[in-house]
Amino acid sequence: MRNRKLRIGFVGCGGIAREKHLPALKKMYDKCEVYGFFDVDQERASQLARSVDSVNARVYHTYEEMLDDDSIDVVHIMTPNVFHCSQTVAAFEAGKHVMCEKPMASSSIDAQTMLKAYQDSGKKFTIAYQSRFRPEVQSMYRSISRGELGKIYFAKAHAIRRRGVPTWGVFANKALQGGGPLIDIGTHALDMTLWLMNNYQPVSAVGSMFYELGNLPSSVEGNVFGAWDTTTFEVEDSAFGMVKMADGATIFLEASWALNVCESREASTTLCGTLGGVEYYAGMSYEKDILVYSHARHGQLMEERSVSGGTLGYYDGVSIDPGFAQMEQWINCILRDEEPLVAPEQAFVVTKILEGIQLSAESGYEYRFHPMEQE
Repeated sequence: MRNRKLRIGFVGCGGIAREKHLPALKKMYDKCEVYGFFDVDQERASQLARSVDSVNARVYHTYEEMLDDDSIDVVHIMTPNVFHCSQTVAAFEAGKHVMCEKPMASSSIDAQTMLKAYQDSGKKFTIAYQSRFRPEVQSMYRSISRGELGKIYFAKAHAIRRRGVPTWGVFANKALQGGGPLIDIGTHALDMTLWLMNNYQPVSAVGSMFYELGNLPSSVEGNVFGAWDTTTFEVEDSAFGMVKMADGATIFLEASWALNVCESREASTTLCGTLGGVEYYAGMSYEKDILVYSHARHGQLMEERSVSGGTLGYYDGVSIDPGFAQMEQWINCILRDEEPLVAPEQAFVVTKILEGIQLSAESGYEYRFHPMEQE
């Protein structure tokens, strides 16, 4: 039996660590403490360490120094995508449990290397796809698990912003990120869609990628995060793909930080089955997420929509933060020796498909997945 809390180390102390990971973990003070901090910007690591208000908080000069600390049990990796592989592998070799921010890796080779290190380690591993924990997504999962949609044979994974180009960090740096909106926000929509379909056997992908607006100065107008630097924008601004699965099911994926459309629909999905369908609407165009089921009943085409439960005086009801829900499940999985909801084998397939779309776009031809890539 443990005689102390789980100790967690942060590798990368930017916005995602500050706004998502740390607030959620602070709520589980009875089970864990964020103990260690490393960032290439030492002052940023120090600031985040001071914010936990703990005499135990420690800042490390290198992430290797953190991994050498036997008192660290768990490592959260929140660095640019190209570093995910080397840092994850090193963490497993040091005997740590690992949560890695999405995407799993910037290439399938790196993702495969991470899987092997995990399988050899005997430790826990998950990827931070928190959208699975949204109440609406959990509702869809329960409905599909009961067979209410029948066989799902067509889906769309939506990740579209009208003007939502990130202007901080290294999002537009291809060398550090490996890509733009496809692997940044498209990855969430694809993960959600594959998980709801329970379908992880892609056979081919056809993709298109566009570099039309990122370097166009006039396009920065109206960006919700302010004007981006068009002189250093190296990644695609939009990407689209069609993926065919082994059972014949087809998935469309759309991902863009900047597209001239009226609707911004992000981390959303459309699923069509033999008995019914469901559409999930979320993103900048929606004040609240909307879930719509479609089916036929009593000779009529029907729609069922999610509605707010409302509030009572002095009571706001129950609000579920997906980031906290994932962190809570992750910590409990370690303590109880259970498996996390987001399995690394599933995240690997997400990376494979995204890479297939990218390779198809670059070559101009359909990309075929080799059977060995499904292992």
